[in-house]
Amino acid sequence: MLKMFVAAAAITAGSFLNAYAAEKPTVVLVHGAFADASSWNGVITRLEKDGYPVVAVANPLRSVTSDGDYVRKVVAGLKTDVVLVGHSYGGSVINEAAADSANVKSLVFVAAFAPDVGETAVALSGKFPGSTLAQTLGEPVPLDGGVKDLYIKQSAFHDQFAADVSKAEGKLMAATQRPITDKALGEASTAASWRKIPSWFVYGDADKNIPPAALAWMAERAGSKETVVVKGASHVVMVSHPDKVAKVIEDAASRK
Repeated sequence: MLKMFVAAAAITAGSFLNAYAAEKPTVVLVHGAFADASSWNGVITRLEKDGYPVVAVANPLRSVTSDGDYVRKVVAGLKTDVVLVGHSYGGSVINEAAADSANVKSLVFVAAFAPDVGETAVALSGKFPGSTLAQTLGEPVPLDGGVKDLYIKQSAFHDQFAADVSKAEGKLMAATQRPITDKALGEASTAASWRKIPSWFVYGDADKNIPPAALAWMAERAGSKETVVVKGASHVVMVSHPDKVAKVIEDAASRK
């Protein structure tokens, strides 16, 4: 009898927890240029521990419109509310993807671009002084149609992109970086989803890819619900400070 009671209680508790988890929005994470979905690993661990379903998308890094359409399709396949999170160029992608996504309730920009209609990543990164990315790029890889793939030189990667992670981790990130096309960085956005969807921002004040002044300006323009500036953090703030980034995402997820 006691065993039956314990089993029944376990089933009831499990059902309650499953129902509780189902109420939480799905967090969709979109990486940026020169990174991949593994850059979210530390954040994912924390979000899942707190009961959030998570999807880390493999961003194609081909163009704003096509990448945005791909993420939009991923989001459309989820039958839950969604918190859409983008890092760096991934901010341009989530901004595009959310335009026609009815289940996106919040946007989180992690050291990310939040462009207006007609703006490009290149123009926004050059709006304020401070970006040193251009001088660290390697020899472009030519593709069909005159498009080129861009990489950061492995020798410059740690200092430029991820100065606040260990050299060993930075070396691995440099070797596994995914390229972005020059087309994607120079393509104008067709949407400004942050104008209608509540947005959160988190970035480091030692970012060398996107000047912190540009990130602050975009956050203010978007009417950010919460802006967290992590002292000493590099462009990969989600790798070096996953706890702080996860906290901002959960703040966005818990807003009613």
